[in-house]
Amino acid sequence: MGTVHARGMDSHPMYGRDMGVNPDEIEGMEAAQETKQEVLENKDVVVQHVNIEGLGRTKEDYLGYEISDVFSARNLVEVMRKSHEARQRLLRLGIFRDVEVLKRLTGSYNTMVGNNEGSMVLGIKLPNLLGRGEKLTFQFSYGTKETSYGLSLFKPQSGCYDRNFTFNLYKVTGQFPWSSLKETDRGVSTELSFPLWMTDHTLKWEGVWRELGCLARSASFAVREESGHTLKSALSHTMVIDSRNSAILPRKGALLRINQELAGYTGGDTSFLKEDIELQINKPFIWGSVLSASLWGGMIYPLSSQPTSIADRFYLGGPTSVRGFGMYSIGPQSEGDYLGGEAYWAGGLHLYTPLPFQSRKGGLADLFRTHFFLNAGNLCNLNYGEGPQAHLQKLAECIRWSYGAGIILRLGNIARLELNYCLPMGVQSGDRICDGVQFGAGIRFL
Repeated sequence: MGTVHARGMDSHPMYGRDMGVNPDEIEGMEAAQETKQEVLENKDVVVQHVNIEGLGRTKEDYLGYEISDVFSARNLVEVMRKSHEARQRLLRLGIFRDVEVLKRLTGSYNTMVGNNEGSMVLGIKLPNLLGRGEKLTFQFSYGTKETSYGLSLFKPQSGCYDRNFTFNLYKVTGQFPWSSLKETDRGVSTELSFPLWMTDHTLKWEGVWRELGCLARSASFAVREESGHTLKSALSHTMVIDSRNSAILPRKGALLRINQELAGYTGGDTSFLKEDIELQINKPFIWGSVLSASLWGGMIYPLSSQPTSIADRFYLGGPTSVRGFGMYSIGPQSEGDYLGGEAYWAGGLHLYTPLPFQSRKGGLADLFRTHFFLNAGNLCNLNYGEGPQAHLQKLAECIRWSYGAGIILRLGNIARLELNYCLPMGVQSGDRICDGVQFGAGIRFL
């Protein structure tokens, strides 16, 4: 039916968001969203005109009677409802093969689940902004540990949607209680994504002004030393090979993700080279069960005499990685504040099984799985004056590991919840453990 043009009754803009603005997850904080989406309500509008495209022999004045109710709409909800009622009336005429209602402006509100974090997300989106598939999005997110807003412009290449360019402006304020740290990032980033044979690649440049501060008066001196302003300019490349049938609870397939980040080469006062890898393999087993193996690893190498920032280091532990330990509470710490490490590895083995005594296939029970797991890993700082053999030896010392069982609830294909009984082993001085029942929510699990 073309496009419905509406003008707001007041001069106040509508704020919101429909895509994640987390700049590269602020060290592993990934986000997934999409559980509920609706147009923004109670926004007064006046429909000025309706543009009808694609007519052949049919005259526009004839269709005016069928769409006249659209002009009586007084808010966005009524515009959408009356537009779709007009669509149904046009289809009943029997003279059109198909009728579509196109929206130039959409809004949304939904929830977002990250690794042990929840957020409310408001958004406004302008699809097909310049007529070649562009999308302009503004989002605002308010969460338990993070508040953010950002503006994003997405532009796909003609004829190849998977090859696209994205430009982001954002501000993110996060709290990290395991480190008694709060961080505010104000930044800009550009991304180029493209497929290459069996792989997907993303090239990214990010410039961010970071403000670090203490979350509590009891913050350790090591955290206080990190407080202040830094400027980071970084180039990164990510390669992904993903043959899994599902990102949340796969039954088969494998994942390989390799990420490299180079900071300081294009400016800023932070300089390092960072490598991070993730590998996952899933195989069907007997009686509908699945065997899964995961391996994570990474290293950050400072390129100047300055030590790496607490905001750039790796963190390990918690219900989404080495279960049975507190959130990011493995490795170097000072007065109870965890400072992260320059190198880490973590591995996991899982046996996922369907719920016993299922009444029928395809019911509610299909959203649940039981699992038995074995996790292990280590995180530490390295002396880069030593050789690779010394580094491997240090990573092999003081290994933390845990085992247990639990139940998993899959939230569509965007996130999952876990309730586990954990038995932590290999505990070192300073580690914080969670012996017994542990709850986890997220999209990326070891």
